[in-house]
Amino acid sequence: MIGLMNKLKELKENNNSIKIALAGAGLMGKGLVSQLTRVEGMKPALVIDRNIEKTIESYKLAGIDESDIVEVKNLKELDENLKRDKYIVCRDIDLLSLSNQIDIVIDATGNPETGAKIALDSINNGKDIIMLNVETDMVVGPILSKKAKEKGVIYTGTAGDEPGSVKELYDFAKLSGFEVIGIGKGKNNPIDYEATAKTLESEAKKSGVNPRMLTGFVDGTNTMIELTVMANATGFIPDIRGAHGLTASVDELPDMFRLKEDGGMMNRSGVVDYVHGIAPGVFAIVTSELPQIHRQMKFLKMGDGPYYILYRPFHLTSLETPISVARAVINRQATIAPIDGPVCDTITVAKKDMKAGENFDSIGGDTVYGSIDTYETARKENLLPIGLINTNTKAKVDIKKGEYITYDMVELDKETLLYKLREEQDQFFK
Repeated sequence: MIGLMNKLKELKENNNSIKIALAGAGLMGKGLVSQLTRVEGMKPALVIDRNIEKTIESYKLAGIDESDIVEVKNLKELDENLKRDKYIVCRDIDLLSLSNQIDIVIDATGNPETGAKIALDSINNGKDIIMLNVETDMVVGPILSKKAKEKGVIYTGTAGDEPGSVKELYDFAKLSGFEVIGIGKGKNNPIDYEATAKTLESEAKKSGVNPRMLTGFVDGTNTMIELTVMANATGFIPDIRGAHGLTASVDELPDMFRLKEDGGMMNRSGVVDYVHGIAPGVFAIVTSELPQIHRQMKFLKMGDGPYYILYRPFHLTSLETPISVARAVINRQATIAPIDGPVCDTITVAKKDMKAGENFDSIGGDTVYGSIDTYETARKENLLPIGLINTNTKAKVDIKKGEYITYDMVELDKETLLYKLREEQDQFFK
């Protein structure tokens, strides 16, 4: 961190900065714009959203004078105003990664299809890309990461999002010499598989968030997506389909991650899971085979062993993204990215009975929710990744509430970029 801060300070002293293009001016995007204006050597130079008023507001909330905010409609206008050091807003997502003056792109849209386009365009245009969009990453992250490596650019998730925060703990433990037994995150509300945007409309309004976004958290889909991203970055897998969803305090977790034959709850080591009772924290369960390590961990008040918890009681979502910007642009390192091919999938479950010919909606809607399983099992059972479901998806057969949905049960929209990337990914990593 100190080295990164010094290099950012040098940029500022030389009147330079890392110029950042951001897609999405919702809650996460607005917070990120404000945070970036407070980091030496960084500038949120371009914000793109379909709602131009939201992009302008994101800058005003950061204290940017309206006279320094310029709306552009094409690349020529963008380049001219970047040279003038203006803060730029735009509706056209195609302009995100086209300018040679932009150093890195951040996707904060949360939309799987839009995220696929942003990531692929950025990679093809030689731009590093930060995915504050796990919804895309869990479906096609491995193939996007592969393409980024081939182009010599960085494809990464973000610090502050739970998968990124978990990966930082995992890396800390591995670099320290520990064996990592399990990783995961807290969940701050019980899962309600029947939650819909309508039932959560009032709560969403009070919180100032999109009802569909809230629904994706309450019905558990986002937790499953986050666990999938963690799995793909570490090789860890859920102990059972959907994970255990433990209820525990921080101090109780190490014993719960023991194997069943040792009095714990797990069938294997190397697992991802989520826990009620420790939100908003993230954790890694570690151990060692060496007696001196156990003696020292006990001396350090880390417990009696043989498993210990490394627990971080917070994650600051997009407010930590500047760390990932610096790592990517300066150190050429990803915060979190798929290790190779897919390890897990977020598979699709029917939220209600569906009739043949009926259309689905998507994540955070009324028709489906997600669960996690291994990629191997998903391929073997032909299970459908939830990210491929959209409003053009149609049931080919009657589907019962709670039924796991397979590819042959639905008519998919095969014209989307997301579908084509997923098809390419499945072919390459088969």
